[in-house]
Amino acid sequence: MCAEKEKKMEVIKIVLLAIALVAIAMLGLATQILLKKGGKFPNTHVGGNKHLKRQGIACAQTQDKVERANVNRQVDFKNVKIANISK
Repeated sequence: MCAEKEKKMEVIKIVLLAIALVAIAMLGLATQILLKKGGKFPNTHVGGNKHLKRQGIACAQTQDKVERANVNRQVDFKNVKIANISK
């Protein structure tokens, strides 16, 4: 019975240690957000990277939207009339 109690205490210690380590990690990740006035998480999205913007690179969803808009702007050749130019 004593061995079971010791095993339970050991498991509880490991769980508490894991919770403490996760809490320390979260605090470490959030220090800039918590301590800096108006702090927020950095934008790691492709569209938020100024170097990629300069090169004209965007995320796949944005590029898809742009290409779909370009297709809608193309001329509909079924309705094009050929002008008769005669001199």
